[in-house]
Amino acid sequence: MDLRGAKILLTGATGGIGRTLATELARRGGDMVLTGRRIELLEPLAEKVGGRAIPADLTDRDEIEKLMREAGEIDVLIANAALPAGGPLPDFSIDEVDRALDVNLRAPIVMAKLAADHMSARRRGHLVFLSSLAGKTATAQESLYSATKFGLRGFALALRADLRHHNVGVSTLFPGYIRDAGMVVDAGVTLPRGVGTRSPRDVARATVRAIEKNRAELDVAPLSLRSIALLGGLAPNLAAALQRGLGAETIAGQLAEGQRYKN
Repeated sequence: MDLRGAKILLTGATGGIGRTLATELARRGGDMVLTGRRIELLEPLAEKVGGRAIPADLTDRDEIEKLMREAGEIDVLIANAALPAGGPLPDFSIDEVDRALDVNLRAPIVMAKLAADHMSARRRGHLVFLSSLAGKTATAQESLYSATKFGLRGFALALRADLRHHNVGVSTLFPGYIRDAGMVVDAGVTLPRGVGTRSPRDVARATVRAIEKNRAELDVAPLSLRSIALLGGLAPNLAAALQRGLGAETIAGQLAEGQRYKN
């Protein structure tokens, strides 16, 4: 799919990775519609990329349908917004569980359903879901987060099969640890030596590639982390042991503590 002139709706636009996505997609010729909760950051970003800002809170179910109506018919949906949802499950209230499920899983599903209705009729469009390597292999203290990201992967793969005959593409991205922006930076986590990272620009470039080449899935992580994620589906116990050796549990705990206020 050619991004030049394509109308692109991006959720979670005010986060560090979201801002990079907005800038890169606009540079490629996309007509950007940006959404997020922080209007004080959203409007200046929309002005910078020559796009439109639509504030929305994805925990409010009524706002999702309102957002889609205001955005109008779009060519590309990028579901980037997510809550960190890290920490032991007993630490979460039921309301916090519902918020994580609503933002990380329900909102992308509902938005995809509404967007795909129009895309299928026009036989043109692409849906992109930002998951995580935590959606391929599980880590301690990420049970709720992994549940949403595993769910997003299954949804996207099945939806891709459904929409193939309508000429609508579906892609899922799986970032690992991202430097300079995102959860690791927000939580102030220092990664152990040897744990590789990728940049927000890498995520943005992978997103462009997924859309233009209609790729089903793309990992955005070093080979070592991609290998563990692959092993997670084949030998979960071995993958868990390798992750413990790399300090994944400690990192997950620091991420959870540093971002607890976002849940």
